[in-house]
Amino acid sequence: MKRNRWKRLFTLNARSITFLSLVLTLFLFIVGVPILDMVELKTYDLRFRSRGVKSPSPQIVAAVLDEKSLDQEGRWPWPRSKIGRIVDLLDRDGAKVIAFDIGFIEPDENNNLRLIERIDRELESLQLENPELRRFIEEQRREADNDLLLARSLEDAGTKTVLGYFFYMRKAFLEYDLDAADIQRRLGTVSDSKYPLIIYNRQDLQFEPFRTAYAPEPNLAQFHRSADASGYFNMEPDPQDGIVRTMPLMYKCGDEVYAPLAIQAVWHYLGRPQLMIRVAGYGIEGLRIGDRLVPTDEMGYMRINYLGPEKTFPHVSLSDILREEFPKGTFEDRIVIVGATAIGIGDIRNTPFSSTGEYPGLEIHATVMDNILRGDHISKPKWATVFDLAAILLLSLITGFAVPRLSAVRAIMATVLILVGYVVVSRWLFVQAGLWVNLVYPLLAVALVYTSLTVYHYLTEERERKKIRGAFSYYVSSSVVNEMLKDPSKLKLGGDKKEISVLFSDIRSFTSISEGMTPEELVHLLNEYLTVMTDIVFKYEGTLDKYIGDALMAFYGAPLDQPDHPFRACSSALDMMEGLKKLNEKWIREGKQPLDIGIGINTGPMMVGNMGSDQRFDYTVMGDAVNLGSRLEGANKSYRTHILISETTYERVKDEFVCMELDSVRVKGKKQPVHIFELVSRKELPARDMEAIARFHEGLRLYKEQQWDRAVETFEGVNAMDQTLYAARLYIQRCNELKTDPPGPDWDGVFTMTTK
Repeated sequence: MKRNRWKRLFTLNARSITFLSLVLTLFLFIVGVPILDMVELKTYDLRFRSRGVKSPSPQIVAAVLDEKSLDQEGRWPWPRSKIGRIVDLLDRDGAKVIAFDIGFIEPDENNNLRLIERIDRELESLQLENPELRRFIEEQRREADNDLLLARSLEDAGTKTVLGYFFYMRKAFLEYDLDAADIQRRLGTVSDSKYPLIIYNRQDLQFEPFRTAYAPEPNLAQFHRSADASGYFNMEPDPQDGIVRTMPLMYKCGDEVYAPLAIQAVWHYLGRPQLMIRVAGYGIEGLRIGDRLVPTDEMGYMRINYLGPEKTFPHVSLSDILREEFPKGTFEDRIVIVGATAIGIGDIRNTPFSSTGEYPGLEIHATVMDNILRGDHISKPKWATVFDLAAILLLSLITGFAVPRLSAVRAIMATVLILVGYVVVSRWLFVQAGLWVNLVYPLLAVALVYTSLTVYHYLTEERERKKIRGAFSYYVSSSVVNEMLKDPSKLKLGGDKKEISVLFSDIRSFTSISEGMTPEELVHLLNEYLTVMTDIVFKYEGTLDKYIGDALMAFYGAPLDQPDHPFRACSSALDMMEGLKKLNEKWIREGKQPLDIGIGINTGPMMVGNMGSDQRFDYTVMGDAVNLGSRLEGANKSYRTHILISETTYERVKDEFVCMELDSVRVKGKKQPVHIFELVSRKELPARDMEAIARFHEGLRLYKEQQWDRAVETFEGVNAMDQTLYAARLYIQRCNELKTDPPGPDWDGVFTMTTK
């Protein structure tokens, strides 16, 4: 039983194809495909752009070293006394925190200080001891020492000041080696950026959850001593495309874990509440600042919820600050992040809103601060993976259920609806709830299921097409085959009522002809004849209904709708006579017996469709209108004509063909009389022939009016003009008989046929 169940599962059908596509997608999702992961990142960026720009927090202002600052204050680097003055002015305007996205790693280059140092050394070499002179030199040294002035401004400011530094992530980034003592000395300089509390929920961790750094590159020690705190400003772009989407909130170097510039600025802005990291068994659980929870991934990286493109945050030029050309209170009770945006010296990054290297790095730090202060985060919680797996499973099953049950167009529409629906849901979760769920793999699952099912359907349908084409192409026209291929349901039993035209043709005296031929000769002759006739039917896109011995039956207007089906039927009949003429010429040259045929055409309502049993059926037509067409074909014998058409056919083609009204008859098996016409030609005949037809019509009128002598005289004139028109002689005979035995007063001129 179990074996049969597995066999059914892996039998190639819609269910197994859906299952295999689902398994493949889950496998790709679990192992990860770099190019698909890259596409997912791009959809992540598109979600930002589709969301639009958000207003930043009013608590953050950027003080920028821009092109205006360089034009007005000179090239960078400036004397650090200017930076100290900026600190003083920001402090005076009420800034709560000043964070520097600028490093003060090397001593300030100062020519005045160098001159004072040279004078001091000269005095020492001359052994001149003058207390007043020594005091003067010390005062000048302090005034000329820009580093000292900046350190003094940092120390004296009531504003909290946070310096930025960076970590070397690998030893290879340094041009020289550092020994353990050097690293510890540097770490001691930045010790104010250590996290004060780390709580491990499990003590038996088997791996290091923190991203490790090699060594810091701190600012000068005097600046660290003077500032309130420091934090690193390292950023790590995604290696796939260089776009900064996350911020590392914790690095471990030595035995301690250190905080970035943004965390330190926010922590001091909030009054230094409890700051701690929680570590769980799977890695970093999150970061807490007071009552604020900052979500991170297991390595301590925070996803940055970008607000918009560059200059989303308000910028104030450093030159405007130095010249005090800003409204009072601009920086009051705010975090001021100081950094460069000028081309050539600014820290420019790629972000989801700006992938062309135009986004200032200081705004990334500002965005992280904004996210933390407002609690506006983009997160991918641990359960998001379960959501992604569930989405892959559910969308695959929905697609696998819907596609095989719908037509091709509706299947495409349903698949597009599923794709668009999931895109809308994922975007809504991103914009409204700040949740990043995977978009690419669930969409891939839908695409794989749809494509696999479509290919499978195409291959199986193509197999069915070949079977249908092979079974029917010998019996019906290519149009019928194509119609069946478009919709195999047409092969079901039943039919539709349509107005179409039916054509019957039959060989005259075929029995007597066949008696003088061997069976092989007869078959060869018949095949040659029927091939030409069938090709003509197919030429006008008719449907070959059947061969009945030497007879042929075809119809026009089904299964393809053909508004001009009477024209096609009549054109086929005339071409058949031309084709027979050429065959007869060939057969006479070969010493064979020529053939003669009769054709009957009728137009009217008929039932058309597949008739028969479930195992064997024919695509055919049925109804009284079909029988009339057959009777017309037989009537050619009586009038010695070749093509007879009914009145309904004549009314549809009388402007395209030359026709001659032949009689009003009541065919065998029908009570209602019908007017019958001979189809003569598709174009106007010579004048003598047209005159003969006109005189025949005149004779027919006189016949119906029972003017027997005048009718005979007219028909004799017709016979003299065209001796091949046997109908004229037939009417002369009728007139003479009716003259001898006149009909009653209710005679309607209808001739009743007693044979088929």
